[in-house]
Amino acid sequence: MIKADAQDQVTEQASLEEVSGICRNRAANYAFLSQLYKVEVSKELFDQLVTMRVPADMGNAKSDSGYKLLASYLSAASENAVTELAVDYAHVFLGHGVDGYSAAYPYESVYTSEKRLLMQAARDEVLAIYRSQHLDKDDDWKESEDHLAVELEFMQVMAAKTADALSEGDEDEAYALLEVQREFMQDHLAIWVPALAIDMGRFARTDFYRGLALITEGFLETDMQFMSELLGTEEASNGRTTKR
Repeated sequence: MIKADAQDQVTEQASLEEVSGICRNRAANYAFLSQLYKVEVSKELFDQLVTMRVPADMGNAKSDSGYKLLASYLSAASENAVTELAVDYAHVFLGHGVDGYSAAYPYESVYTSEKRLLMQAARDEVLAIYRSQHLDKDDDWKESEDHLAVELEFMQVMAAKTADALSEGDEDEAYALLEVQREFMQDHLAIWVPALAIDMGRFARTDFYRGLALITEGFLETDMQFMSELLGTEEASNGRTTKR
């Protein structure tokens, strides 16, 4: 796992190469998180997680607490851990009820629509943003475009594109891409993920998913602060995201 607090190294004198490296780290973190929300943890992924060096100091209290929970779970995991996590994934994200309150449903529409329904305005908004960047979801992905895994993957792709632009010396393109990411964070992820994280904490039966909730929220706070500082805005205060 890549330390998100590498973002703190950004200064006004940071070279394009240094910022490019930070953006590649951001992309890696977004990819990691997206994978954990997309599907249950496979045996192969679990084996990788067990050998992962869990960071101790991410520069964000929520991330630090989340990684402690994750490390504690992985270090004491039983031989049935993969099955246990699959059951917990279903309990946390799929639920068993017919309303929007029976699980931590990982869709922006559920958290931003009055009746907590799927396929509402948020889905149309994020789809328009994806397509404005010439992106669309894979044909084999059957869930809505406002699923958290897709929104995180969008940030992953955009962070990687930013890193490429910086590596090529195209600073104007890089900052335009970063502005898209900052606005997407401000108008979408920062609006609903904190509420999702609370629900994950309520419904999770394992420290793995309790930890994931904190790690996700903490990383998004840190990333918003990084983008705001780099773009010269005042969107971040004490590591907490704010909306204009």
